[in-house]
Amino acid sequence: SLFNSLNNITNMKSVSIIAAAAVMLASSVSAASNDPRECEVCMKVMQDVRDAIPKADQTNKPAIEAALGAQCAKDTLSARERKICYYIDPIKRDVAHPFSLGMPVDRLCKRINKSNSEICGVKFPVKTENLEKKDLTKLRVKQLKSILVDRGVECKGCVEKEEFIAMVQNTEHLAGSDEF
Repeated sequence: SLFNSLNNITNMKSVSIIAAAAVMLASSVSAASNDPRECEVCMKVMQDVRDAIPKADQTNKPAIEAALGAQCAKDTLSARERKICYYIDPIKRDVAHPFSLGMPVDRLCKRINKSNSEICGVKFPVKTENLEKKDLTKLRVKQLKSILVDRGVECKGCVEKEEFIAMVQNTEHLAGSDEF
């Protein structure tokens, strides 16, 4: 009887540990995918392609592939959109299938991100013009670092958030270019 009760307690502890691990794993997965900027450039390109295709051709895979090619051939694309086109061009056929099934652009981009993990890493630059110091203080350090990386500047010795804000303000003249 004592052995059975000890065995039951051990089983309950292991079940609770497994349940806690599952909850932590689920929360970390959902937290990682909550970034509103994740896959933003891919989603814009895919939505532009979808908007350019006539309704009747949205299930036609060759028409979708042609529309992807036409979208990527435009001269008006930003450097980041061209980069997405560079990644998507070799896998047009793989993109056309879920596209033809009417998959939403966010899910489509996350699916093709599995074949090339850099697709969702391409993000539009954070707009900093007309931002005052009080607006910059609302940004996270990670976002401030991202702004500096986009400008090609490294903040050596920066530790405090105020130092990153000062560097962003001092390099304002480097902002505005979307070229790599």
